[in-house]
Amino acid sequence: MLLEQGRARNPSAQVVTALARALRLDPSERDHLFRCAQLAPPSAGNVSRHIPASVQRLVHQLGATPAGIFAADWTIIGWNKMWTAAAGDPRAYGWEGRSLVAGMFQTRASRDRDPIAAWPVWSWRGSDAEEEDLVADLRVTAAAHPQDERLASFVEGMLRREPAFARLWFNGTATPWAGDRKTIEHPRVGDITLDVDVLMPAGTDLRILTCAAAAETTDAEKLDALRAACHLPGNSLTRPDPEVSSPDQGL
Repeated sequence: MLLEQGRARNPSAQVVTALARALRLDPSERDHLFRCAQLAPPSAGNVSRHIPASVQRLVHQLGATPAGIFAADWTIIGWNKMWTAAAGDPRAYGWEGRSLVAGMFQTRASRDRDPIAAWPVWSWRGSDAEEEDLVADLRVTAAAHPQDERLASFVEGMLRREPAFARLWFNGTATPWAGDRKTIEHPRVGDITLDVDVLMPAGTDLRILTCAAAAETTDAEKLDALRAACHLPGNSLTRPDPEVSSPDQGL
């Protein structure tokens, strides 16, 4: 392609946009095309809450692993049966706007009696470090979606209500969240320690959180017990409501 070979002379943003559409490029490919043309990639629009078919298939294949799907602003938009088995139904979490960030700071002052999920979940790195990581990741999303009024309104509200959030926001750190190790105080199997990893499917800015136990441990046995109680055949993706998961939102 002339753009990649450096032989095209000053193509306009309109020409590159039209070419990207004609080639049906995904966002990362489109951004590469803009850089080849020595143009700044277009800023993303609203944070998407649409779960594409490829991500649905991936979560289905992860059926035996607790998996939750989050939009780039940390709104939970889908989960599988094992996520509910491990951490409870997210519809009962009480997070404002179903935002993990909001939920983290909502329970900050009363975490002993108001757990972040359906039951207490503790980060091995500590709650302060977890909050710092989430806010730094949210700053990355805010920079990528400067025109998203919903996200801007959420951040403004958090800055007004939560001094701890404001302190972290204004320290300027912007880094993707890389995962954690957590202990869940589970009512059925007792305390269970799980490694939480972040998957970011190609062509999206979604985050899939997966939870795994170390092999040949008591935690692995407890996770197996939850799987057995889940009746996993026919496992499907659960979404909170049409508003959050509609493909019309944020595309």
